[in-house]
Amino acid sequence: MKCKKDQITENEGEKQEKEHEIPLMALNHVSRVCRSVKESVDFYTKILGFVLIERPEAFDFDGAWLFNYGVGIHLVQSENDKKLPQDRMNLDPKDNHISFQCENMEAMEQKLKDKNNKYIKRTVGDEEEGAIDQLFFNDPDGFMIEICNCENLKLVPQGSLGRIKLPFDRHNPPIELENKVGD
Repeated sequence: MKCKKDQITENEGEKQEKEHEIPLMALNHVSRVCRSVKESVDFYTKILGFVLIERPEAFDFDGAWLFNYGVGIHLVQSENDKKLPQDRMNLDPKDNHISFQCENMEAMEQKLKDKNNKYIKRTVGDEEEGAIDQLFFNDPDGFMIEICNCENLKLVPQGSLGRIKLPFDRHNPPIELENKVGD
């Protein structure tokens, strides 16, 4: 039998959990300001396989919309190049970047070589804990991109398992459901 105090605590916990629920579904798009919309469209379509899609006519500024893999890239012509990365060659995996999941890292690396794109390749972890391969390179404006096979790395929730929302119609990394020793 639960006492009144326990019931209040449970009800407050449920109320707090519902207050924190946000009806997000997935990442919709990433917006990038660019020096040249045409150059960036060429890069994102030829290197990363995005597809040019129609953009609403109501926009009164130069740009382009691309889509593939369940995510959009919105390119906007820069009005001030000083807001763009000044060092377009800098590659630091600890810096801001967007990351794309890849099914064939060797093919992606070959594409970068064929297009003479400078990149950094590294492997993080080991086979036992789930090694992941990463390729880091920049788009024409110096924004860094990562390509990885991150599905090899298990997600291990830290007390938030009930709140993780996974879309069932696309790829998701595996989740480690077993409790770790000491949890």
